[in-house]
Amino acid sequence: MLFPNKSDQNETARGKAAKLKLMAFDVDGVLTDGTLFFTPAGDEIKAFSSLDGHGLKMLGEAGITVAIITGRNSRMVELRAANLGVAHLFQGVEDKRAVMRGLREQLGLSAEQSGYMGDDVVDLPILRDCGFSASVSDGHPFVHRHVDFVTRQGGGRGAVRELSDFILNAQGKLDAMLDSYLTR
Repeated sequence: MLFPNKSDQNETARGKAAKLKLMAFDVDGVLTDGTLFFTPAGDEIKAFSSLDGHGLKMLGEAGITVAIITGRNSRMVELRAANLGVAHLFQGVEDKRAVMRGLREQLGLSAEQSGYMGDDVVDLPILRDCGFSASVSDGHPFVHRHVDFVTRQGGGRGAVRELSDFILNAQGKLDAMLDSYLTR
């Protein structure tokens, strides 16, 4: 089976993921491993997983709007979002829940149709405000107790791809998407 994680068997999580039309992600600790590198000039450097990036692209191809909502500002994140075609990028956000609510209103979506993936306690307000919530395996244990899905992979190391595959599988789209790579 493609999904060995026990929580993947949770029909509640699968049912919630099946309703998603918007999936948003934190950056540090989710799209990256949470390590912050700074050059002597003070420039920030981040490393991103190409597996995660392709997972975000697959969500978009499946008709799920992808957003990034993060508390920090980084030119690296701006460049990565542009590279992946993520049009909804919100950086330097103190109230992630308010941003998500505004984005849902703009897109005409309900809370049930939105999801968020975060890793730390500062993400709990937005995680609890969405119809589907997820965290990475190396996220804070308290967060794990309050989300629908916890990945086996760590942040920046394939967790976003694992979640993307889970969502696409819950929506009955994963097999056809993967099979399409065999005929290209």
